[in-house]
Order: sequence, then structure tokens, then C-alpha cells
Amino acid sequence: MEQPAGAPSPEAIPNSASRKQQLRSALRTARARRPAAERRAFAERLATWTPPASVRRVSCFIGVGDEPDTGHLIAALHARGIEIVLPITLADFSLDWARFTGNTNLADARYGLREPTAARLGPAALAEVDIVIVPALAIDASGRRLGQGAGCYDRALRHVRAVTPMLAVVFDDERLSETLPEEPHDLRVDGSLL
Repeated sequence: MEQPAGAPSPEAIPNSASRKQQLRSALRTARARRPAAERRAFAERLATWTPPASVRRVSCFIGVGDEPDTGHLIAALHARGIEIVLPITLADFSLDWARFTGNTNLADARYGLREPTAARLGPAALAEVDIVIVPALAIDASGRRLGQGAGCYDRALRHVRAVTPMLAVVFDDERLSETLPEEPHDLRVDGSLL
């Protein structure tokens, strides 16, 4: 896939931390310019994703701001009887998890997030899911994931079993052919949801 307009080539930026920072800035700018109709169409496509029949429990996130809207996806999975666990961001930027029990049981939280109000399951709840759906600003062909920069998911994904697929939600043009910068703490994903 081609790189979003205005994003510098990853190879053009000298070190991983600087490269990540510059790429994040360019990708956020590109997301902010994405037309509303394109966002809605992508959200509708996401909602058509069907996991394998054996999947009973999925972790997901609620897209906010310029992130892909995952609300329709969450509702569709929930309607199929799949249990969904959603993140709760703690003060130290680690993640706890709680079950999604419906939109009426979501609350506004720090950092502009929406989080479930159900009982917390603990950080290790990811060890009990069948598929992990993660946010990203971009991914590359080898599964390198560029997140928002706080490291929440890099720490949380360490709880995932080795056999559990981890899939990022990115817009089509955020699946890059170029190699993304990677640091030792970064964990790769298995691909994108679509």
C-alpha cells in the first residue's frame, strides 16, 4: 500500500524514536483530513468483519477522535453473542479490561476515551481472549505497528497467548509497504482486521 499523503518516508528519518515521532505527526494530520464519508464507509466495512466460528471472546477498543470508528463493529460482534472486553487506561498508562455490556454502560474517561463501567477483569484478561483487536496509526507488511506513543498496548500485549491473533485496525492507506521503525519494546501484530 502507498504511504498517506504528506507522510515522510520512514527511511528518511534518522533514528527510530525520531522517525516514530515524525510519522505519528504526519499520520495524525492525514487522519484529521480524512473525509467524513470515507470514515463512515470504513466503519460500515469494519462491522461486516466476521471472526472464525470458534471465537467466543474478543478484545477491542473504542475508536475516538480521528481513529477508525469501531462502534458498529463492537455492536455487531456483541449481537452475534461474542463477549467483548474493552480497555480501561490507568494513571500509569497500563491497561485494565472490562466486559462490554452495551453502549449505555460506557462512560467518558481521561484522554477523551470512552470506557466500560463493568467490573474490571485485570491486566491479564488478554490471556483469555481468542482475538485481540488493537489500535494503530499504521502497520507494515511484517506486522510492525505504530501506536499513539504511550506504550499502553505494547505493555498490554505481553499478556496475550502466543497462539492468539493480534489484528490492528487501520485505514487502507495506513498499511504501509515501507518498513516502520521498531524499538526493542515494540510488539508486532499479525496483520490488519480488513
